[in-house]
Amino acid sequence: MKTLPPGSTIGILGGGQLARMTALAAVRLGYPCHIFCASREEPAMSVAAAHTIADFTDRAALEKFASAVDVATIDWENIPTEALDIVAKRTSVYPSAKVLRVAQDRSEEKKFAREAGLGTADFAVVHSPAELEKALKNFTLPAILKATRMGYDGKGQVKIETGTKPASAWKEMGGAEGIVESFVPFACEISVIIARRADGASAAYPAVENIHRNGILVETHAPANIDHAIAAEAEHLARTLAEKLDVIGLLAVEMFVLKQPNAQGRRVLMNEIAPRPHNSGHWTIDACAVSQFEQLVRAICGLPLGAPAAHSRAVMHNLLGDEIKRWPELLKEPNACLHIYGKAEACKGRKMGHVTWLKGAW
Repeated sequence: MKTLPPGSTIGILGGGQLARMTALAAVRLGYPCHIFCASREEPAMSVAAAHTIADFTDRAALEKFASAVDVATIDWENIPTEALDIVAKRTSVYPSAKVLRVAQDRSEEKKFAREAGLGTADFAVVHSPAELEKALKNFTLPAILKATRMGYDGKGQVKIETGTKPASAWKEMGGAEGIVESFVPFACEISVIIARRADGASAAYPAVENIHRNGILVETHAPANIDHAIAAEAEHLARTLAEKLDVIGLLAVEMFVLKQPNAQGRRVLMNEIAPRPHNSGHWTIDACAVSQFEQLVRAICGLPLGAPAAHSRAVMHNLLGDEIKRWPELLKEPNACLHIYGKAEACKGRKMGHVTWLKGAW
């Protein structure tokens, strides 16, 4: 395993808030970052040492970028895999395009988890309203229809109930391919973020509980209010996926905790994965000695992984849209840690920043 010393340049494909927070963590360890993105207005632009403004289909720009960095990573799993293939010919890229090809497709995620012996909701892949109608005969309603690709923050998801017309649901979903999932009777939603190096060394953060509204993460509570056995099952699930996928960097795994064990005796089912820093890990910036962003830098540069233990309990709240206007009052709160992403326009549902309240010793 190669170790990159401080002074080496980290390239980041994507310039959003995850790239911004990664660059801030990297520079603290002495690693400048080079951002590749399509707009000068991206949040990471103001904190990076260098940048390339180009489309992800621009081969010449990607090759020049790759030649200027010592290692590359991503801030979003929907970066075109063709772009990673181009960069990988000149420098190391973590995660690999192979990992992204699984993470970009909800059906591939589910299939991969099942092949790894892990639990998921029952599902069926459909390609038309007619296939959807046929598939629904095997599901107890309500069920969830999701676009297999490019769905995030609740986009591309439709709840199907008695009386829902398959054609209408298909149109609302808006994708060329969909996945029907059974509705999971969960007690709560949790996630585990695990870091992994090229030599297989890994470190998992404690399971946290996530609260969503309209498909968007609103709050994360650390730790999750679950017993030790469920926490261990969740960590095992995340670690198994990271190893089977051969992830280098970070893997965030969102999961359902069932109200009762299923027929296989499982209490935890995989929902989705993201091979990058995750919104549900933002609390680690203020409540852990080593944040998820620093852990990513350590993993891809071949450095020792930091201890993932937390020193404080925490609640992270996303500041969506006009909620960012609360910044003056939040700064007055003694246990509030405010993070503003520097986005120009506060649209409804847009993540403008977050606040983490520290809740005492872990």
